[in-house]
Amino acid sequence: MGDGQVAVDVDAARLQERLPPLLSIIAGMVDLSGFVMLGQIFTAHITGNLVLVVADSIDGGSFNPVPVLSLPVFMAALALVWLLARWLNLMGRRLAHILLMLQLVLLAMVLAISVAADTRAHPDGAAAGLAAMIAVSAMACQYALFRLAIPSAISTAVMTGNLTNTVLALMDLLSPDRPLLTVDQGRLRHALMLLIGFVTGCAAAAIGIVWLGNWAWALPTALAALVLLVR
Repeated sequence: MGDGQVAVDVDAARLQERLPPLLSIIAGMVDLSGFVMLGQIFTAHITGNLVLVVADSIDGGSFNPVPVLSLPVFMAALALVWLLARWLNLMGRRLAHILLMLQLVLLAMVLAISVAADTRAHPDGAAAGLAAMIAVSAMACQYALFRLAIPSAISTAVMTGNLTNTVLALMDLLSPDRPLLTVDQGRLRHALMLLIGFVTGCAAAAIGIVWLGNWAWALPTALAALVLLVR
């Protein structure tokens, strides 16, 4: 193995160790903040928006186009990230840096729109809908970062899989017989860390909303800036 390949492997290992815990906190913050202040839309769990739309239609509630738009916007953002990576011919650490910067810019835009338009007081307004779509795009950058830059990392936003891994791993540890899981313990430890990070992000966002209102979006924005420093 050449020196170049060794450097690439070391970079990937560092990214996988440092980025996911911090980004899982951001995902929790953005998901809860979006749901509370931007018209009850999931900005990280995109498929959950489809459930909300169908549930509203069954209950006879008013049609909200924002959750419906979140899916094509998310897909379009992913496609644009792919095109950007192909155009710049980037991968690994360099691509991660670009996507982290893009996520920071998008979250800063959400913060600016939310404060200027008071989206918490007007969650069904056009400004809140625009902010929600930008937040969805920011999370698309995070999803794409792990698929394109460090594909071996565990998802920072899809917590159902991380919760499943954690519970099954604990059952294996408590069992005196042969373990049923073949997943390495390091990966399971990372899954638990990401689960804790996401819940921590949700809790921090809830406290921020109570105390800061629309300025609560400054929390994920500031953490996104911090991620650029510690990456």
